[in-house]
Order: sequence, then structure tokens, then C-alpha cells
Amino acid sequence: MKVTIQEQDGNMVAFLEGRLDTPTAPAAEEALSPLYGCKGQDIIIDCTSLEYICSAGLRIFLRILKSAQEKSGHLYIRGISDDIRAVFAMTGFINIFQFK
Repeated sequence: MKVTIQEQDGNMVAFLEGRLDTPTAPAAEEALSPLYGCKGQDIIIDCTSLEYICSAGLRIFLRILKSAQEKSGHLYIRGISDDIRAVFAMTGFINIFQFK
């Protein structure tokens, strides 16, 4: 699992690459921790190169969403594959997150 965070057009963008599963989730959450401190910036999680996500990964996304909302920010998810979209749909997370 590779995580890269960049500032683009005033937004914080996290690029995820690989598998976000139970073994990789702790390191991924640590790599994504700068997103918890975003104030006044929208957060975009780019999943174009994300191959797989499990419930541990969904929990990380949910924590980032709650943190952003507490600071009046927004979280957007972009570039998800049909397989990952199906995971979001099965868990009901498709109704919680905003997608680009």
C-alpha cells in the first residue's frame, strides 16, 4: 500500500495505490494522518490505483470524513473501480460519501 499526499488547487489530495486491507491498514492510517489536521481545506481521496479495500480501510475513510466535518470541510472520493464501488454499496457507505 502506497500513500502520497499533495496539495492541489487548495485541496489536500491523497493518492492510494495497492491494497488497503487488514495488514496494510495501520501503516496506511499513519500515512493518511496529516489529513486529520486539515482545516478549511477539502480532502480528496484518489482511488484510481486502489486495487482493494476491506472494512479496516472503510473505517479509515470514515474517520477522515468525521474529522473533516468537525472542521467544516468536505471529503470527496474519486477514481474508484466498479469492484470498490460495489464494496461501498454493500456496506451502505455509498450513501455516506461524496464521489467525484
